Amino acid sequence: QVQLVESGGGLVQAGGSLRLSCAASGRTFSSYAMGWFRQAPGREREFVAAISRSGDRTYYADTVKGRFTISRDNAKNTVYLQMNSLKPEDTADYFCAAKPAALYYGVYFNAPSYDSWGQGTQVTVSS
Repeated sequence: QVQLVESGGGLVQAGGSLRLSCAASGRTFSSYAMGWFRQAPGREREFVAAISRSGDRTYYADTVKGRFTISRDNAKNTVYLQMNSLKPEDTADYFCAAKPAALYYGVYFNAPSYDSWGQGTQVTVSS
């Protein structure tokens, strides 16, 4: 497993932007597919975005498509989530997750597919 630490959350007004970062430990970060999930109070954890080992393939939930961008820097062992045009309904704890991936271009949107999770970072969007 890989250790994950998220950062970059905070309070922002509707329409604003935030960039979340997820730093991973270990030397094999490039062998992991990565994902971002979120959980709002009283709701189940939901998929937000995923990126392949290579970074060449991405996948988004319909609710964030066109507003959020996932990217990774394998040299820095870090995955990012750029969030633009934020809405109050984006308020949640955001978690990054890692999955050892045999497929170079695989992307995964099922939470049980991932075996390493960060502690989360809180995002609050005010109206």
